[in-house]
Amino acid sequence: MFDELSEKLSATFARLRGKGVLTEADIKEGLREVRRVLLEADVSFQLTREFLERVEKAAVGITQLKAVQPAQQLVKVVYDELVAMLGERREGLKLSTVPPTVVLMVGLQGSGKTTTTAKLAKKLQGEQRQVRMIAADVYRPAAIDQLETLGQQLGVPVYADRGTTDVVKIARAGLEQARRDRDRVVLVDTAGRLTIDDQMMAELTALRDAIRPDEVLLVVDGMTGQDAVRTAQGFHEALGVTGVILTKLDGDARGGAALSIYGTIKRPIKYVGTGEKVDALEDFHPDRMAGRILQQGDVLTLVEKAQAAFDEDEAKKLAKKVRKEGMDLEDFLGAMKQMQRLGPLESVLKMLPGVNAKMLAQANVDPKRIKHLEAIVLSMTKAERQDPTLLNGSRRSRIAKGAGRPVSEVNRLLDQFREMRKMMKKAATGGRMGFPPGMFMR
Repeated sequence: MFDELSEKLSATFARLRGKGVLTEADIKEGLREVRRVLLEADVSFQLTREFLERVEKAAVGITQLKAVQPAQQLVKVVYDELVAMLGERREGLKLSTVPPTVVLMVGLQGSGKTTTTAKLAKKLQGEQRQVRMIAADVYRPAAIDQLETLGQQLGVPVYADRGTTDVVKIARAGLEQARRDRDRVVLVDTAGRLTIDDQMMAELTALRDAIRPDEVLLVVDGMTGQDAVRTAQGFHEALGVTGVILTKLDGDARGGAALSIYGTIKRPIKYVGTGEKVDALEDFHPDRMAGRILQQGDVLTLVEKAQAAFDEDEAKKLAKKVRKEGMDLEDFLGAMKQMQRLGPLESVLKMLPGVNAKMLAQANVDPKRIKHLEAIVLSMTKAERQDPTLLNGSRRSRIAKGAGRPVSEVNRLLDQFREMRKMMKKAATGGRMGFPPGMFMR
C-alpha cells in the first residue's frame, strides 16, 4: 500500500535535505515534483492542485528558518496536509444509544462487500459486541451461502430468508429477530452490480428508508483508483454515505483512491482491508497513514496489533522461565506463532520508522520464512525441542528431511536460536529483547 508514492516522496525530500539551506526556487522545484508524484499515484488533478496550494501557503517563510532544518519543516507541512487530505482524525462506528445499531453495507459487485461484512462482525466481536448479519443480497448466486459460512466460522448468527426476494421484508424480519435476541449491532449485507444502475439504487434507497440505518458504509475496492472515487460519488449522491471501507489496500501500490475519497465526498474512511483473512480489517487513522506514506512508521498501530495478538499470561510465563531456566525451542515455536498473528511479516516491518520497500527487497525478507522455521521445529521430537544439545548431525539430517528444508537451514536456525536465547536472558535482566538480525531473511 502506497509503496510507489512513499518511495517517490521520500526520494524528493532526500534531495531537498541534501541541500541544507533551501531557497524559494528549491521549494518550488520540490513541490513540482510532489505534484508529479501525486498525479502518478492516481490522485485527482483538482485535489492535487488544492493540496499544493495549501502546502505552498504554509511553506512561506521556511527559507528563513534557522533552528529547524528547512527540508524537515517542509516534510512536516506536507505531513499535516496529507492528514487533512485523508480525513484529519479517526472516526469510528457511530453506535446508537438504543440498540441495535444498524449498519447498511453497500457497494459494487466484486468490491469484497460480503467478506468485509464478516470482517467487521469479527472486529465488533473483539470489542465485546453481540453482532448479527442479515443476508439481503438475493441476486448473486451463493451470496447467502457465503455469508452463512462466514457466520458459522465466526459464531455470528445470520438471518436469511430464501423464500422471498423482497429485501425490505428480509431486513425488517432480521431486525425484529435482532431486537428479540438483544443484539447490539446488525450488519445488513446488500446486493451489488458491476456498475451503478437505477434499479440497484432504487432498491437500496427503499431499503435505507425502511430500516433507517445508523450507518451507511460504502465498501470500495482500493485497486480501482479513480473508479473508486467515482463509485463513492455515485453512492453518496444517491444514499448519503456516512463512511467508507477501503478494501484490497494490501495490493494497491499507488494509493490514489485513499487520498482522493475523503477530499471528494467529505465522508471518512473508517476501516481498511489489509488481507484476505477475517481479521484483516484495520481502523483507519489519517495521521498514522500519513506517517506511513512519509516513511515515518506507524508504531502505535504495531503496538495495538501486538497487544491484541500476544497472550499476556503466556508472555509472563515465558519471562519467568527465561529468568530461571532459559528458553527452549518449544518456547521459540510459541513466540513465532504469536508473531504470525501480527499479520504478514513485510507489513509489520513497514510499520517501523525508516523501513521502506526498497530496504526490504535488499534485505531479502522471506514471507515464508516463519513457516519454514515452524516446519523445522515441528519435525523435532519433544525431547529435542526441550534440549537442543541433543541435536547431533544425524538428528539434524532427519529433521531437515521431515521439514522438507536443507540441513543448512536447520543449522542456521539453531545458531540463531542460541543467539536469541542470549538476547532473551539479557532482556530478563533489563537489556534489549527481540528476534536476532537475519532471522526472517533468505
